[in-house]
Amino acid sequence: MLNNIGLPGLLLIVAVTLVLFGRGKISSLMGELGNGLTAFRRGLRDGEVSETADPQKAPPRIDGGSEPGNKT
Repeated sequence: MLNNIGLPGLLLIVAVTLVLFGRGKISSLMGELGNGLTAFRRGLRDGEVSETADPQKAPPRIDGGSEPGNKT
């Protein structure tokens, strides 16, 4: 069904979307999408840097550092 959407079909979809949502709403959504992608890439880059900096370093404990069998 979607294999035969050509340029006229895409232009129609874009026109209907612009009429329904307006130019300002779409541009703000695209800006938020761009900010999200930038933050995702930054997180991936920071993760790679921290992993390659010290591969022998153990990850931090979430439970406060107590041993599993140690009840206080």
